Amino acid sequence: MEKTIGNKVINLGDDGYLTDFSQWDKDIAIALAKEKNIEMTDAHWMVIEYLQGKHKNDEALSIRGIKKSGKFNIKEFYGLFPGGPLKISTLIAGIPKPKSCI
Repeated sequence: MEKTIGNKVINLGDDGYLTDFSQWDKDIAIALAKEKNIEMTDAHWMVIEYLQGKHKNDEALSIRGIKKSGKFNIKEFYGLFPGGPLKISTLIAGIPKPKSCI
C-alpha cells in the first residue's frame, strides 16, 4: 500500500512497516511517530539509530537483547514507545517488524 507523507510517497506492507528502507528519512519517522502520539526527542533518536545499526548488521532484535545491551534503561524504552516498544520503535525506524513481535 502507498502512503503520502509530506510530498513523499512511501510503500508500506500490510502491517504498516516500510517495505523499502531507502524511503526512510527523519521526516517520515516524525510523521510515523505522530501517528502513534509520540513526539521525537533525543532519547527517541538514540533508540532509532541503535535499532537501525542492529538491522544493518543483520542482528535479531528483541526486548531481551535491548535490555542485555546495556545501552538503554528498559523502563525508559517502554516509556518512550508505549503500547509495544519494540514494535513501534522499529516501525518508526523504518525497519522490518522483528520476528519476536506478534
